[in-house]
Amino acid sequence: MRYREPVYRPPSEASSLLVQATYGCPWNRCSFCGMYKGSKYQVRSTDDIKEDLAEAHLEVGRHVRTLFFPDGNSIAMPTARLAEICRYAYRIFPHLERITVYGSAKFVLKKSPEELSELRAAGLGRIHMGMESGHGPTLERVRKGVTPEQIVEAGQRVVASGIELSEYYLVGLAGTELSREHAEASAEVLSAFGPDFLRIRTLRPIPGTPLHDEVAAGRFELPGPHEALREIRLLIERLDCETQVFSDHVSNYADVAGRMPGERQRMLGLIDGALEVAEEALQPRYISPGL
Repeated sequence: MRYREPVYRPPSEASSLLVQATYGCPWNRCSFCGMYKGSKYQVRSTDDIKEDLAEAHLEVGRHVRTLFFPDGNSIAMPTARLAEICRYAYRIFPHLERITVYGSAKFVLKKSPEELSELRAAGLGRIHMGMESGHGPTLERVRKGVTPEQIVEAGQRVVASGIELSEYYLVGLAGTELSREHAEASAEVLSAFGPDFLRIRTLRPIPGTPLHDEVAAGRFELPGPHEALREIRLLIERLDCETQVFSDHVSNYADVAGRMPGERQRMLGLIDGALEVAEEALQPRYISPGL
């Protein structure tokens, strides 16, 4: 197996076989992200990918049930090539149940509905999409490269294709000043397409990123633990769709998880309980990965 380090994957892919289909990220401009900064975006050759899959088959083939194709935005691969490696993986791994990639709205929208349906038919089962926010000014400030309207369109395309959609919300991305607007707009955007999964992350500025520099210079104020929890509470209050919420990341202050809308009140009660804990006693915790 050949890897170009570092290799990133979502916590929910902890038990997945990782085979790099691409290197780096084709956008790689988000001000909060420190991933892939030393790696130029490149699509690996189909033969190389198949060789790594074949080697994995010889070593652990009967144990592979889920497969994740890093790096960032592997959905940006030419559709025919991504479909080919998906079909190949299903041919050689007898117990394979799901193939997953990262795919931001910007690059999902480069696929037609027909192409997404083709990928679904080839076995692509899930896309991890880092929305981060549905608030236009916040998206612009952090250089996400998409608008709320584009996020909605991309989400609707994925849902319509039958590919599962795992969406991400980044608590604190609008700072303290626009926290309410960030939560409210994001709830509205998410409600427009209803992702299968909503995964909550809390912003932890990474040294060397532009956003970290803004925090250090006093131009960006991070929310404290209670402010972060109140932001999540507002998001959950305003969500109007069916989705499964997870807080499956070490950055979060509380394990806010449940099925929407049925478990909304339970999640709000959990947040209210966490808000009664002194801020200095609230620490980010490791939460076991969700589905």
